[in-house]
This record gives sequence, C-alpha cells and structure tokens, in this order.
Amino acid sequence: MQVFKFGGASVKSADNIKNVATIIETYGKSGLLVVVSAIGKTTNKLSDVVDRYFYRNGDAFAALAEVREEHLNILHDLFPEPTHPIYDDIMNTLVEAEWILEEEPQDAYDYIYDQIVSLGELLSTKIIAAYCKEIGFATRWIDARNYIFTDNRYMEGTVDWSKTEDKIRRELPAILEKGIIITQGFIGSTSENFTTTLGREGSDYSAAIFASCLRAQDLTIWKDVPGVLNADPKWFNETELIPELSYKDAIELTYYGATVIHPKTIKPLQNTQIPLYVRSFIDPQQPGTKICATHETLPIPSFIFKVNQVLVNIQPLDFSFIVEDNLGHIFNTFHQNRIKVNMMHNSAISFSVSIDDTGENVWKLMEDLQKRYKVDVASGLELITIRYYNQQTIDRVLIDKEIVRELKDSYTCQMLVKKKDE
Repeated sequence: MQVFKFGGASVKSADNIKNVATIIETYGKSGLLVVVSAIGKTTNKLSDVVDRYFYRNGDAFAALAEVREEHLNILHDLFPEPTHPIYDDIMNTLVEAEWILEEEPQDAYDYIYDQIVSLGELLSTKIIAAYCKEIGFATRWIDARNYIFTDNRYMEGTVDWSKTEDKIRRELPAILEKGIIITQGFIGSTSENFTTTLGREGSDYSAAIFASCLRAQDLTIWKDVPGVLNADPKWFNETELIPELSYKDAIELTYYGATVIHPKTIKPLQNTQIPLYVRSFIDPQQPGTKICATHETLPIPSFIFKVNQVLVNIQPLDFSFIVEDNLGHIFNTFHQNRIKVNMMHNSAISFSVSIDDTGENVWKLMEDLQKRYKVDVASGLELITIRYYNQQTIDRVLIDKEIVRELKDSYTCQMLVKKKDE
C-alpha cells in the first residue's frame, strides 16, 4: 500500500494531468491512495474571491468565473464530449461558492475562507478521478472531509488523530484492495460537518496523515524539482540534490523555512517509520530524495532564504526583565495573530524576532504588542539560514549584504541581513 501526493503544479493543465495518470499507472492499479492539491494557482484565486466578497473590494463573482473558466478549459481537453457527467459535477461544485456569494457576509472571515477555498481540491480531484476512470483505472473518489477530522479552528485546523485514524483504518484498506483512491489534500471537517483547512500548503500534511493511519509502505511527494536540493534554484545558480535525509534534518530544514515539504509532514511519518520520497513528476525515472530513519547527517551545507522579513524588537515599558510571564504573553499574542516566528533572540530587557511581512495582520500584531511594550520595527530584510555551515558558506551569501542579527549553534547559522548602502 502506497500514498502519492501531487501538488498544484503537477495538475495545472490537461497534459500535466495525463502525465500524472501515466505515473499512477506505472505503479499499479490497486493499493494506491493519491492525494491531490488544487489545480495550479486555484487556491490563490479562490482566496481572492473570499477577499473580494468579505471586504467588498471587488467583483467576487468575476473572480469565481475565472476559476470556472480555467477548469472548463482543462475539461474540454480531457473530455471532448460535452455531455460527459464531469461537466455537471464541476459546475455543481462551484455552485456551492455562488450560494455563499449571493448573501451578505455574516460569518467570520476564517470560516468563509475554508468553505470557499476548499473547493479547489474538490474540483481537481473530481477531474482527475473522472479521467482515470475514462482511461480504464478502477478509481474511487473519496471526500477527505469524511476521514480527516479537526477542531473548529478554521484556516489551520488541529487534527483529531484518534477519530481520524479509526475511520481511515476501518474503511479505506478494503477499498484500496479493489483499486485506486483519489482524494484531496488540505481539507478536513469539524464535528458539525463544516469544512476546515489544515494551513497553506497543507496537502503534504494530508498525505502524511493518510500514510501514517494506513501504515503505508511509503509516501511519495511528486514535485517539479528532482528532489530535496541544498538550496532553492531561485536563489542559487548551482544546487545539489540531497539523495538521503534523516527525519531530524528534514524537520530542521522545514522549520527554518525550506518550502519543498510542509513543516507538519515529517512527524506522522517518523512516528510510524514510513519513508518519504520527494521525486520529480517531470522526470519520474529519477530516484529523488529519500527521507527516513538514518543517522547520517547532511552531506553538504543547505541554504534557506526568506525575503520580506520584519525585525520586531520588544521591550517592557518599565524596563523590567523579559521573564516567563512576558514571554508567555508575547508568544500568545503572536499565536492569536497567526504570526510565525522565524528567528528569535532575547536579552535581559528585550526580545527580538524576525517574521514574514504578511501585511495587515503584522500591523495588527504591532498594535496589540504596543499596549504593553515598547516596539521597534525594521522591514525589508532577508533571513538566511545555513544548516551545517562554515565560514566559506557564510561569506558566499554575504556579498553586498550586512548582518543585522546573527545566531549560531553547532550546526545552524541564521543571519538577518540587509543590503549594504550604495
């Protein structure tokens, strides 16, 4: 029994969907559960629909029409016969968003976001399941919301592992014996049957949940890169493939911001000792990267770059010490504003963090902190993390840059930098 996960880039066109079907066929026509993300940039486009609707800053129906048109274009390429039932299925799924848009916003933003944005995964998986059936696969489409259960925290639901594992283990093995399951990443449901999402890029996490609960042989995440590289090709001209990673190093890399794997993905696999493969859907013959229970350390330094960083320096108004009650309050304030800390440093009377510049919620965070602390902010910075660093690797990334903050331990160097003045 295996689990595959395909991201948005792998299914962004009719040709890409045909390629996914070819990969699935290579690995057999049963015992395979396939988790699929929304097509291309659909999640971003549906998020725009939500913003236009909730904030009344644009035509939400027009934005939704763009999503509909994109999916219909793919359908026309895959299913030339316009009477194919998949057309009605897709249109009926989009009607769910239209029903919401026809009413004035009454619910909280987070709730509305999950009800609309989750449709992207439902659309993509219905199309892929229909295409697999069309070419002769014994395929079963299932709704992940019937198997992954969460609390009521919308936009980043916490999984109820006991309930989720019980349902998956009771029902899915028998279905997998007869064929292939196609299901969604990113989405779950509450005890009241409202849709939740697991956080942006949460489809990797969904695949790990299914793999862990099924005690799968392995999980393969198919990407548009050859595997886990030691740096993002957007930032380095010359990158190297890492053929094997330990769970520990993979968790460290995702914690510091490596985007090839979702941060929550590794732990469920480590708990059940299921290997994770990261492979290329462009060149599926290549072995990619294996992440498993190995004691080997990274063979080469790895670089992680995060741009658009904000440095926030926090001091108590009375210049008292930064102690447990202050830190507890500060972290709770970050949590309430859904802000992730990328780097932190504290002294006796100050606490500094680097965070992503995500716009409005950052400034809401500042307002909340200023009620109790003196807050200074510097923006437009870049955070560079080097795992298994040496001086040569540090010098390599500091060309035309100066360090604003630096943290080092035995294995990891983090530097918050800005461009040198001309």
